[in-house]
Amino acid sequence: MKFSKSSRINVALYHLGIYSYRDILFYLPKKYDDFSPSDEEKLLDKSRVVLVGRILKGLATYHYHKASLVQFSFLTQKMNVFYIKAWNRPYLSTSLNSEDYFTLVGNFDKSKNVVNLISINKGIQAKEGLVKPVYSLPKSLDNFEFVRLVNKAFKEIKKEDIKDLVPAYFKKKYHLIDKYDALFLAHFPKNKDDVKASYRHLKYEECLLFSLKMLLVKEANNAIIKENNQPVDQSKIKNFIEDLPYKLTKDQLISLKEIIHDMDLDKAMYRLLEGDVGSGKTLVSALSLFANYTRHKVGALMAPTEALAKQHYLTLTALFKNSDVRIGLLLGSTPLKERSLIRQALLDEKIDILVGTHALFSKDINYSSLGLVIIDEQHKFGVNQRHLLSMKGDNCDLLMLSATPIPRSLALTIYGDLDVSTLFTFPYLKKDVETIIVSSNNRLIDQYIFSSIACNGRIYIIAPRIENVDEVISVEKLYEKFKQKYPTKVSLLHGKLSEDDKNFALDDFRQGITPILVSTSVIEVGIDVKEADLMIVYEPTFFGLASLHQLRGRIGRNGQKAHFLMVYDGDDIDDLNKLNVLVNSNDGFKISEEDLRYRGPGEFNGLKQSGLVSFMFASILNDYKMFVISKEDAKFILKNRNEYDFKSILNKAKALTEEEDIYRA
Repeated sequence: MKFSKSSRINVALYHLGIYSYRDILFYLPKKYDDFSPSDEEKLLDKSRVVLVGRILKGLATYHYHKASLVQFSFLTQKMNVFYIKAWNRPYLSTSLNSEDYFTLVGNFDKSKNVVNLISINKGIQAKEGLVKPVYSLPKSLDNFEFVRLVNKAFKEIKKEDIKDLVPAYFKKKYHLIDKYDALFLAHFPKNKDDVKASYRHLKYEECLLFSLKMLLVKEANNAIIKENNQPVDQSKIKNFIEDLPYKLTKDQLISLKEIIHDMDLDKAMYRLLEGDVGSGKTLVSALSLFANYTRHKVGALMAPTEALAKQHYLTLTALFKNSDVRIGLLLGSTPLKERSLIRQALLDEKIDILVGTHALFSKDINYSSLGLVIIDEQHKFGVNQRHLLSMKGDNCDLLMLSATPIPRSLALTIYGDLDVSTLFTFPYLKKDVETIIVSSNNRLIDQYIFSSIACNGRIYIIAPRIENVDEVISVEKLYEKFKQKYPTKVSLLHGKLSEDDKNFALDDFRQGITPILVSTSVIEVGIDVKEADLMIVYEPTFFGLASLHQLRGRIGRNGQKAHFLMVYDGDDIDDLNKLNVLVNSNDGFKISEEDLRYRGPGEFNGLKQSGLVSFMFASILNDYKMFVISKEDAKFILKNRNEYDFKSILNKAKALTEEEDIYRA
């Protein structure tokens, strides 16, 4: 759909996932700038401040080698004087005067009584315009241009076109405004109360719909009974664990016990195993497959990429080398002759564990007695893919793995239809990875690359996109840049390459033939190269914190000193605060919490990935109480599901469960 005569605007909206005027209405601001004057007597150090007043005479301009500075004194309406510094805005020296009033926004340095300028506007803001929306937009689209489009969208879409799903009973109970009004106030608030009223409706509707959907799925899951279920042989599991050359952590033992308990029940298992990178999920899943083997059932382990599937195959082969467990590998690139042999071996019950990618649920692949399906990096798969694989068995057990660790209470909310096992502790010594924010011209980049190559290390260089869009640096551009610097040492990896080219790139990287791998975040998913000791991420703000932490987990896996460089040339305070979370913490649980905090509404599409359930309006962390309340309300609706008032939201929840087929066998 064309929204403007400008192709620049239309392309930018397309990349945001906006295809209709309705999409525009639901693309909410990432934040609101509040221009209410600050309490000048209670200003906090490094806080954002808003001052209203006049400029005192005597603007001074200083020029440096690569920068300029304008300094002036500012007299507020409350007769306080602040010293203002404005970097790289030489035009201010001629555009400001001492006669007019100005509204000034900046960051306060309390020790020097200095305000570092963010913006300055002529005049005093009207009371009804103190709260202004700020949208998450590409560089090619200005905020004011998007506001115009929002105005146009409200003219195109009428109130009756926006369906209000919240039952009247709950709207009255919680004093909620209509949905259309909520959307309007989200885009055009007069004050903070308007924003609050808007989001109360939008968040509650989303929480209620999500809770209903999860409860409906749980109802369906609990009704599924496994026929002819055989118990796990506990003695064989115990003996196998005792023969391992290492001890399991307490969390691994607890999680395995929970999984085996579920496998012994008559109803199908639907469990999530979550843990930080390196916490030992692979070993727990391997032992679960062995437990499934002891009950004479076939196990399937599905990975999102061929590289990760091969890695799992090698891990399992080494782990079970002294046992009778027979392991197969099935990929999309598996030759037809070999594929035919695997297909026949499954039918003849000559494979106990089959590892692979989406090829595992192909129509021609049939399992004689599929008992357990394990899905690694479960968020990388579409729910229909998970559904198709679990359908291959007679109501088999389903275990999903996630390397996005979050507190148990939040996990039970996000994955409301699943039981959750969590790995907190690590089986090995903690990794020694230093995280640094650098500019693109920082000499550290080349210094660390030279040092890594000299020590036979491996280097990942990451970009968010394959091709250049909106001035965001791409993998292809980075590849050309580093290929010129290191002509014979660089490989390229991204999702559009053929499987052969991906495998060649990874093999050359692993062997050190090309110690530098320029890639997209595809390497986030389980690629394990022990020698990797350096990662350089360009445009890091395009990734969620959890994704950046996942990427960081690819280096320093041998316990050696490693470095994680985030290349950032901006000066946005929010972006820097976000990146500094990684600088200051290696705790995956804490980082995931912060990731949830930083993920604003409107980020339902685009490049910011975290692996967590995506909510358009609600924050699973900040709105946790609302999720708890909505879950109780959803239970009330299901108990009274024949009430006419509940019909609309129930139908919507049912449609979503059927459309997504979430985790269902």
